[in-house]
Amino acid sequence: MQENTASYTDGFIREKERREITQISRTTAWDLERKGQFPKRRKLTPHGKSVAWLRSEVLAWVASRQVVGGQ
Repeated sequence: MQENTASYTDGFIREKERREITQISRTTAWDLERKGQFPKRRKLTPHGKSVAWLRSEVLAWVASRQVVGGQ
């Protein structure tokens, strides 16, 4: 029996960790998100003042970046 471990390892990351993982500025991330080229933030509070990204979505975005000089 194979167990889905994503629910155990996935979680929310805030701006500081997002920046460390992606190495792009807040402004660039926001611009790419508006264009649909970066994962959307999730509201952590009802009024949306606290937001975060799903770690798995950010890591998938990083993995999808083309390697420099790659095909």
